[in-house]
Amino acid sequence: MEKRVLFLDTAHPSLAEELEKMGFECTHYHGNDRQAILSVIGDFDGIVIRSKIKLDRRVLEKAHRLKFIGRVGAGMENIDVPYAESRGIRCLNAPEGNRDAVGEHAIGMLLALNNHLCRVNRQVRNGIWIREANRGTEIQGKTIGIIGYGNMGSAFAEKLIGFGVRIIAYDKYLSGFGNQFVHEVQMDAIFRETDVLSLHVPLTAETHHLVDKTYLQSFEKPIILVNTARGQCVKTADLLDAIDTGSVAGAALDVLEYESLSFENLNAEDLPPGFKRLIECEKVLLSPHIAGWTHESNRKLAIALVQKIAALYGMQFQ
Repeated sequence: MEKRVLFLDTAHPSLAEELEKMGFECTHYHGNDRQAILSVIGDFDGIVIRSKIKLDRRVLEKAHRLKFIGRVGAGMENIDVPYAESRGIRCLNAPEGNRDAVGEHAIGMLLALNNHLCRVNRQVRNGIWIREANRGTEIQGKTIGIIGYGNMGSAFAEKLIGFGVRIIAYDKYLSGFGNQFVHEVQMDAIFRETDVLSLHVPLTAETHHLVDKTYLQSFEKPIILVNTARGQCVKTADLLDAIDTGSVAGAALDVLEYESLSFENLNAEDLPPGFKRLIECEKVLLSPHIAGWTHESNRKLAIALVQKIAALYGMQFQ
C-alpha cells in the first residue's frame, strides 16, 4: 500500500519534494474545516502541520492508519501527544530547523530595546535629533539568565558568547549542560544574579503564566525580559505592573498572550483593556511571532523533518 501524507498547513516545497522522492504520496489541504479533515484523515499514514489545526483525541481517533505527525516547528501544544503515542503514532518536530533564527532574533530584539532603535528611527525620520535622552545600555558585563536549555536556549547562548556577557541557565528537565561559556544554575541563582532573562520553554500546564507577579518579584535586580517562546508563558498584566514599578526595566516580546491558536493573528475578540497598555508602553518592543521565521529556517525545518521521517521508515536521506 502506498504511503500517504496529508499536509494540513504550509511548508517549504522541499518537504513534499523529498518525501515524494522516497515514495510518499503527498496531498495538500489548506482549509480548516474539522469535518472535512475528519472525513479523510483515516486514509493517511502521516500528517504535516504547523499550528493551525488542533490534533486532539477526537481527530486522532479517526486516523486509523496514522504512523506519524510532523510538526514544522518546535512547539507541540496543538497535538495530544500522550494519546497519539499511546496509539503508536510518532510525534516529530523540528526545533533544529529554527534554533539559529530564534537565537539571532532574541539578540536583535535585546539590542534594539537597549539602544532605543525603534524610537530613534521614528524620531530621525521626523526630523528629531535627540542624543542624550537616547543613550543606550550595553549588554557587555551583564548576566544573561536563560530558562530552558534545549535547542532554542542553547542557540541563544551560543550567539551571545562574543558579547562579553556572563550566561547562566536553568532547565528543570535537563542537567549536565554547563561548560566554559554557560553556567548551569538553580532558580535561586537566576533570581539573584540575572540582568536579562530570556525564556525558551514550551507551553505546558506547568509553564502557562510561569512569569507572573510572584515570579517577577523574586528577582533581586530590575531585569529585561525577552520572550521568544510562547506568549501565554507570561501573564501580561503582571509584566506591565512590574514595568510600572521598575522591577522590570523593559521587555522584548516576539510572542503575545493574546495570539490565536495558529499564531497567525491576534484574538481580536479576546483582547483585554490591558492590551492598550502593552502597545503604548515605550519600554516594550514587539514583533509578530517571527523569531523562527526566516528564509533559511523555512527550508531547514523541512529538511529536519524529512530526516526524521526517513529514519522512522529506515530510509536513507542525504
